[in-house]
Amino acid sequence: MRTTSAQKAKAAGKPRLRDAEATKARILEAAKREFAKNGLGGARVDVIAEKANANKRMIYHYFDGKDHLFQTVLEDAYNGIRTAEQKLNLNDLEPKAALEKLVRFTWEYYLKHPEFITLVNSENLHRAKHLKKSQVVRATSRKFVGMVKELLERGVSEGVFRPGIDPVQLNLTIAAIGYYYITNRFTGSIVFERDLMAKDALEERVQFNIETIMRMVCA
Repeated sequence: MRTTSAQKAKAAGKPRLRDAEATKARILEAAKREFAKNGLGGARVDVIAEKANANKRMIYHYFDGKDHLFQTVLEDAYNGIRTAEQKLNLNDLEPKAALEKLVRFTWEYYLKHPEFITLVNSENLHRAKHLKKSQVVRATSRKFVGMVKELLERGVSEGVFRPGIDPVQLNLTIAAIGYYYITNRFTGSIVFERDLMAKDALEERVQFNIETIMRMVCA
């Protein structure tokens, strides 16, 4: 059977599409590591290209330059944690158990994804100029705040959480008690004369985090 020109173009297009997506994925992964290590200012496009087995022309073709590439990496980083939070299925748990699961998850996510913290630190140095342009991050964050708001409302209706707690303030506090510990782990270990990253210290800390949040939220 004779192959038409349209069929040939379609067949040729699929490998090219797959190659393009694979190249973009390699660039994003290499960029995430480079930005997490050196920040936006210190990261170099030629290093990212080399580590991605690509070239600078591809980076500018797919991402329009370093700033937009950094924004895309940030969006992926926020989408990563927001997607994982949605998969916790907190609605399937009673309110106290759901809140404890969220606090523990946030702590463990920071430990498993240190690049998330360093990327956020870098963006704060630039006064969030990239996130200001991102509708993606706004949308996923609103969904997360809504999830926590619903959890708080369930807890209030069941008489286990006190009313009037702002879900945004709660989210900030949950993030802060883990974020500060991890970003200051090196100086903290010297100042407080203990290994803050020892296994026992990490478990003690997450239990302290959970207790802190529960005392603040529970009726």
